[in-house]
Amino acid sequence: MPVPDSGNFQTYYLRQIGVARPIAEALSRKGEGLSSAIEPSVLQTGLPPVPTEQMPAEETSPFANDEPVVYPEPGTLPTDLAGLRNAASSCTACELSTSRNQVVFGVGSGHADVLFIGEAPGEQEDVQGEPFVGRAGQLLNQMLAAVQWSRENVYIMNVIKCRPPGNRDPKPEEVQACSRWFDAQWDLLQPKVVCLLGRVAAQRVLETDAPLSALRGRWHEYRGIPVWVTYHPAYLLRSPSKKAVAWQDFRKLKVHCESPGT
Repeated sequence: MPVPDSGNFQTYYLRQIGVARPIAEALSRKGEGLSSAIEPSVLQTGLPPVPTEQMPAEETSPFANDEPVVYPEPGTLPTDLAGLRNAASSCTACELSTSRNQVVFGVGSGHADVLFIGEAPGEQEDVQGEPFVGRAGQLLNQMLAAVQWSRENVYIMNVIKCRPPGNRDPKPEEVQACSRWFDAQWDLLQPKVVCLLGRVAAQRVLETDAPLSALRGRWHEYRGIPVWVTYHPAYLLRSPSKKAVAWQDFRKLKVHCESPGT
């Protein structure tokens, strides 16, 4: 289709989009029910003005006043742990979904006051679908029992839900991809106290790159919840001399949890 010359472009454009008849036509047909008084603004723009007060509310531009528009995420996550576990089981948000056996969600009481967080599932966890079930898990069970806790009256989870190949540290993009499950799980659990097990968990939750030695043995806060940091049981298996220090950490954690107002 040939493009009209500049002198006829407005007439051509208005006819093509079907918004209004060209002004020249309107002026030539005043006697056919059209107003003889045409506002100057119409002559300048070629389009009749639309009074703001007559626009339906739902047609008002969301970008008025340059205010940002927030669009909700498609769908919503389940509002119970069982439903969230089921939803997470089919997650494909990162490359770990291609190498895992299964998603390792969490274990323990959904009403527990104390939440333990590790870094990622290992080989046995990936096979059994439960966090801390290998040798490190057996040591954690013993540490819990030493302060009269058990897997049934605390809650245990990891920063990410799928095993990294070779038990390597999770990549930042994997941690980010798993954040929606981590955050939703945290919100449902509503813990009163959190214990972070190891460097990876501590750095992720506390949003820091500080070494574990600078974080361990003192209280922190995350989302208004007191947070305690100690060694990961897997590290204690490699460094048995640190078990005595970890025992002291667990005792201090227990004392805090039993303090009035906790």
